[in-house]
Amino acid sequence: MSVPVLTAVAWPYANGPRHIGHVSGFGVPSDVFSRYQRMVGNRVLMVSGTDEHGTPIQVQADAEGTTPRELVDRYSRVIQDDLVGLGLSYDLFTRTSTDNHHRVTQDLFTALWDNGYVRTEKTLGAISPSTGRTLPDRYIEGTCPICGYPSARGDQCDNCGNQLDPADLINPRSRINGETPQFVETEHLLFDLPAFSKSLASWLDTRTHWRPNVLNFSRRLAEDLKPRAISRDLDWGVRIPLEGWRDAPMKRFYVWFDAVIGYLSASVEWAQRTGDPDAWKQWWCDPDAQAYYFMGKDNITFHSVMWPAILLGHNGEGDRGGEVGSFGHLNLPTEVVSSEFLTMSGSKFSTSRGTVIYVGDFLREFGPDALRYFIAVAGPENQDTDFTWDEFVRRTNFELANEWGNLVNRSVSMAAKNVGAVPEPTSPDPADEALLAQSRAAFDVVGGHLAHSRFKQAISEAMRVVGEANAYLSHQEPWKRKDDPARRDTILHTALQVVQDANTLLTPFLPHAAQKVHEALGGTGVWAAQPHREDAGTSGELGTSHSVLTGDYAGEQARWESTPIPVGRALSRPTPLFAKLDPSLGETGPSWAPIQTGE
Repeated sequence: MSVPVLTAVAWPYANGPRHIGHVSGFGVPSDVFSRYQRMVGNRVLMVSGTDEHGTPIQVQADAEGTTPRELVDRYSRVIQDDLVGLGLSYDLFTRTSTDNHHRVTQDLFTALWDNGYVRTEKTLGAISPSTGRTLPDRYIEGTCPICGYPSARGDQCDNCGNQLDPADLINPRSRINGETPQFVETEHLLFDLPAFSKSLASWLDTRTHWRPNVLNFSRRLAEDLKPRAISRDLDWGVRIPLEGWRDAPMKRFYVWFDAVIGYLSASVEWAQRTGDPDAWKQWWCDPDAQAYYFMGKDNITFHSVMWPAILLGHNGEGDRGGEVGSFGHLNLPTEVVSSEFLTMSGSKFSTSRGTVIYVGDFLREFGPDALRYFIAVAGPENQDTDFTWDEFVRRTNFELANEWGNLVNRSVSMAAKNVGAVPEPTSPDPADEALLAQSRAAFDVVGGHLAHSRFKQAISEAMRVVGEANAYLSHQEPWKRKDDPARRDTILHTALQVVQDANTLLTPFLPHAAQKVHEALGGTGVWAAQPHREDAGTSGELGTSHSVLTGDYAGEQARWESTPIPVGRALSRPTPLFAKLDPSLGETGPSWAPIQTGE
């Protein structure tokens, strides 16, 4: 039975191009999952967009001598280019600066306010002495008052994981220019997280299937909840729909608050674009629907605690109860799928330190599937993983080119040369059926891993089938059977059938290559649909046009099953699937890449 599956993908911040560390967390895993879910027949809605509000955007705009609107317009397009190039199959990738997003954010806030889960309070806000502007919490650094970590951020300590307030830091300093911030009294809206202590704990107790790192971290956070600010002194962001706040020139929602609401607003926008404004409800209000949220580990807090609390508050299901808000009863996350960090030379990717490999540069040099493969098979799924050029070259040459590419090339080439079409199997042997049985059985094994976001295990099993097929060909030696064409053709038919099966198994990981293999096997039409950019008209407070990413993934495409390859289908000699890389790249990488010191 078809199930509605929401794939909610973390929103990349529109202050610069994305690097490969970003897409290893939120990008490739979410697309692999979504493509698999579509292939098994589920109704997928994959949504996200560029996160465009908050003080960091203002800070970046000042640094580049431009306005926040001009900055996010430019980087939103750059990020869209990267994601299209990677083949991330969004049903809608939009922006938080749209009118629709502002309305949905305000409506959801109103439900929280009406149910008593938001209050006003005089707090200390950090101000830059040199500019007079509010400093975002993440741009303030100091010593953690709890564990003593010297580089804690103003919103959270990455060492002990505790939620912080900038005023609590010991020796706070601005990460922008090193100055000591001034703390002045200001009125803000606070989300009353302690009012969800019982309801959040009860809900988390039902999430036993989550990855242990996510569940354990979330439970610790839920044990010590503190009120969290959801407003900021700023003129760039979503206006607050309250009397006395609505027209205030320097009061906007805190960027973290409106960003998580983006999953709902993007779904609403997608429905409006289809002509059925209520279509989003099948993913958000149907109790049988499933919702999976993908991100890097630095975003766990917002998706496993903050966002569920917001949804509980809207539903009137916090510890104080309340009425269901205007969107109806909204589903909480089925699972929060968090990856660890992809590092380089043992450190996080960092633009400021020059330790960064941008997605756009990588795609221009190596194409999308080599990066997608590396992230799937060697990425930071369960632990921080160091990217090295040597490992990338090795994986590309010996696994993609030698194993998968070579299997496709020699199987199709031999059949095309000797028969000109998919040959008929007329001389079966136990070895043929043994390989075919392994290939068919892999669909359940690989599918089981993908359904539970175990991407490394899934692609390793798919590549095991590739390895078995290569061993089969080497042992059966069809090129030596000129005097026994019936047996030769049976071997080649078996190999082609397994190539087709393996291609299906690898389609979620390697959609671009999968399309080429489909065509090399004589197939026509779209096998693995790709996203594209569309103009979405004029929107936003300043009335500017914006574009979105979308795609048609519902047509006749790959399905998660072994289907017989048609005997007699015409074949021609294929072009190489993957180009081998120069081994010297493994030493320092391409000329544009940062040098890895190994320190």
